[in-house]
Amino acid sequence: MNTKAEQPKGTNAADIGKLVLALLVLVAGIVAYSWLGRDGNISSSVRLLGVLAALVLALAIAAFTALGRRVRNFIAESQFEMRKVVWPTRDETIKTTGIIILVVIVLSLLLGLIDLILKSVILDWLLKLGG
Repeated sequence: MNTKAEQPKGTNAADIGKLVLALLVLVAGIVAYSWLGRDGNISSSVRLLGVLAALVLALAIAAFTALGRRVRNFIAESQFEMRKVVWPTRDETIKTTGIIILVVIVLSLLLGLIDLILKSVILDWLLKLGG
């Protein structure tokens, strides 16, 4: 049973306003990038930094909404679960890869043999009976 308090699913007006503001900041950064690109006095790296700053600011604004809190919670729980993962050792990985390569080779030879047998049966034997 989950002991966390249930949070309301609806989005309130303040969250919608924050998301709209975040979107406007991002759009303003993109528009500024192209508008300042016409001038030629400002280098593209400075313009790119401006877009990245707008993106960071938009993400920071969006992080304080209910959706942003859910996303942060999801990321934190994902990182917690990733700590539980037991990764295979190098030796296990090499052995498993070798087994997979061997199985692929054996199955491809088997399918090739089946194809050759079916081809000889259908083309050489059955079609000659009908002709």
